[in-house]
Formats: sequence, structure tokens, C-alpha cells
Amino acid sequence: MSEESRRRRRLFGRQATAPRADERQARQADPPPIAETVPRPLRIAAAYGWRLLVLAAVVALVVWLVIQFKIIVVPVLIAILLSALLWPAFGWMLAKRVPRPVAMIVSLVGTVAIITGLVWLVVWQAAEQADVVRDRAVERWAELQDWILSVGIFPEEIVNEVVGFVSDFVSQQSEVLVSGALSIGSTLGHVGAGALLAFFTLICLLYDGEGIWRWTLRLFPKQARVAVDRASRNGWATLINYARTQIFVASIDGIGIGLGAALLGVPLAIPIGVTVFLAAFVPFLGAIVSGALAVVIALAYNGPWIAVAMLAVVLVVQQVESHVLQPLLMGAAVKVHPLAVVLVVMAGSMAGGIAGALFAVPLAAFVNVVAVTLSTGSWRTGDLPENDLIWRTEPRTIGRRDDEESR
Repeated sequence: MSEESRRRRRLFGRQATAPRADERQARQADPPPIAETVPRPLRIAAAYGWRLLVLAAVVALVVWLVIQFKIIVVPVLIAILLSALLWPAFGWMLAKRVPRPVAMIVSLVGTVAIITGLVWLVVWQAAEQADVVRDRAVERWAELQDWILSVGIFPEEIVNEVVGFVSDFVSQQSEVLVSGALSIGSTLGHVGAGALLAFFTLICLLYDGEGIWRWTLRLFPKQARVAVDRASRNGWATLINYARTQIFVASIDGIGIGLGAALLGVPLAIPIGVTVFLAAFVPFLGAIVSGALAVVIALAYNGPWIAVAMLAVVLVVQQVESHVLQPLLMGAAVKVHPLAVVLVVMAGSMAGGIAGALFAVPLAAFVNVVAVTLSTGSWRTGDLPENDLIWRTEPRTIGRRDDEESR
């Protein structure tokens, strides 16, 4: 290579590299963007955070709207839950080619007859034995006070203070109950309107539930309708299984505990059984509260030994129902983690009182199955996914279309 070529290469090289050095100096002079200075984990956490805040705001808005329009929402939810309760018998009649109007009449009339009969039995026995139970409870309370004083463990002044406190508390609660009963007249119109709305909605769901659902599907984008349909059918099948499980549990608990109370001579056995039956629709907590009520009545009227026997009856009935009869007759229809039940029921009761506690678990089960079905893509087959979080429903093929089941 000649001297001229080397000189040109050095000259051109200096000219070529000079701009790159200038660019590096310019870049060093300009400060980096602020986003690049934030650590990546913090950016990811912030992204999740604002999305969670938006979801929380949407949920809060929905809950607020439900509370504001509870006169409409609660009857509709009651009708949906009743339709899920009636669907096994109603579907069986349709499968036996019973005309739909006849199946509707049989289902509705049977339901009204059962409810009317239970209410009549409760009112009849409560009217017959309420005064006797009250007088006997007063006697038991005096006997307990005398026994504590005779033992001599606590001074008489402390016993009198405790007795006065309990008596004042009971009288205050009685006044609250009386004032609440007197205020029923002001809300009787709302209750009647809600009952009529629930009954009318139930009729519509039984008569044309499929048509109502097809119309609802048109509210979603066309590309998402198949996924929404399959996921919602999985959720509806889960709701039916939940309702079937709860009606079974409620029947066993109500009959068993009510019969045990009658055999032990505990008064108000029929109201106790009906209370246990209704309270069983609030899973886990309902059985505890209603069982405690039965034990308290036995303690107040029959004494401690019969109360212990009543407690044994409550525990035996619930254990036999949970671990023997339910797995034997129904299998694992709906398995719910107890922690999930407690948290959901508590949250529902705080948000909506008794109605919130009643609808919390079925609503959470429905939302859970729908969300997991959509997120895992199992809506393409109609099967429930294996990792369906805290609710597990069997059989695993609920929600398939009829043509898929016939293959």
C-alpha cells in the first residue's frame, strides 16, 4: 500500500469516526427519559396497581347500584335461585315429555304449597308454645341466679350487676324487635311488590329462559358470544348443582334436628326445624347459628342436660349429613373451601345484610367458574378446567351442548 493510500485512509477514517464521537457526546449530554430511571419491577407493580384500582372501582360501582336498586335486584336474584332449585324437577318433567305449561304449574304450585304448609306449621306451634317457653325461660334464669349465689364463687353485688345488665340488654333488644315489627307496615308494600316481581320473573325464566338468554347474548360482541355462552352454561350448571346440594343439606339438617328436638321434648320443634332448613341456605355459618338457637331453647326450657343432648343431636346430624349421606347420595357435587365460604358470606352480609349472605356463595361460585372457564380456554370443549380455584364441581363435563353429549 502506497503512502498516499495510507494517508487517505487515515483522513477518511478521522472523518468517519468524528460524527460518531459527536453523537456519543450529544447523547451523554441529554438526560435519559424518566421512565427509564424507574426500576422495572416498580413499573410492573404500578401497572398492576392502577388496573386493580380500576377493577375495584367498577366492582364498587356495581355493588352501589345493586344496593340502590335492591327492591328490583333482590327479587330477580331470588327468582334465579328458585329457578335453579326447581330446575332438576322441572327438567326431569320436560325430559319425560310433560308439556312445559303443565311442568311449570306443577313446579310452582308445589313450591307454594310447601312454603305455605311450613309457614302454617311454624305459626301454629309458635302460637301454642311461645308463652310456655317464655315463662319457663324466666324460671330457668331465676334458678341460675340462685345457683350462682348459693355456690358463693362470686359476690352478690357482682351477680346482681350482671343480672341487671343482661336484663336491660334483653329488654332493649325486645324493644328493637317490637319497633321493627311495627315498622313492617311501612315496608309491606315493598315486600308485596318484590314477591310479585320474583314470582313473575320465575315464571318467565321457567317458560322462556333459553330465549331470554339468547337475547342477552346479543349484547356481547359477535366474536365473544360462543365463549360467553359456554362459560355461562358452565356457571349455570354449577349454580344448579349448588342449589341441589343446598336443598339436600337443608332438608337433612331441618328434619334431623327438628325430629331430635321433638324426641328430647324441646318445645318449638317445628319452628326449630324450619329455621335450620332456611338457615342452611347460608352455607357453614347458617348451620352454626341455627344449631346454637336449638341448644339455647333446650337450655332455657329443659335444662343443661337436655341442652347437651340437643348439642349432640345437632353435631351428629351435621356430621352424618356431611360425611355419609351427601357423598353417598350425591357424590362431590360442589366442593367449596370453608375459608372461601366464611369470607364470602361475611363480605356479602356486610354489603347486603341477610340477602347478601344468602346470595354471596352462589354468586361467587358462578363468577368463579365463568372466569376460570374463559381464562383457561376450556369453553372450547365445554368442560370445567382442572385448576378451577376454590370451587370444584363434578362431573367435569357439565355445560356441554346436547349434541356433544350424544356423541
